[in-house]
Amino acid sequence: MAQPGLTERELRAWRTSFQMVELLRTRVEQQLQASSGLSNADYTVLVLLAEAPDRRMRAYELGRAAGWEKSRMHHQLTRMERRDLVTREPCGSRGVYAALTAEGHAALRRAAPSHTEEVRRLFVDRLTPEELDRFADIAAKILDNLQADT
Repeated sequence: MAQPGLTERELRAWRTSFQMVELLRTRVEQQLQASSGLSNADYTVLVLLAEAPDRRMRAYELGRAAGWEKSRMHHQLTRMERRDLVTREPCGSRGVYAALTAEGHAALRRAAPSHTEEVRRLFVDRLTPEELDRFADIAAKILDNLQADT
């Protein structure tokens, strides 16, 4: 038996969530680009590498942590390597490490304060601590389901 279309409640939740995510992504991207010259993808890779042991990760692990396909990670690392933000190092016979360079770490340190301020202004400060906890719980529930589907 076919599922009926979405109810008004379901449509409202879906559409506002989708619009919020898209607009937040756009605003954060604009702020990062204007203040640091970094894209959101650059910033994501820099943060993940900065938090990794020895500031490096296997490229496939980095892709998995970012939620990206192998080809997207490859192209992103190529662009960042050209700008001396990361290097790639061989790992075993076929593996590759992505490593944060000194320039990449410096770029992250320069970008982080204004990025954090913008995230706080656009998102964090709009919610009470309780709402923030509920939002994180709901987002985690949906994210867990999405990750289980892959």
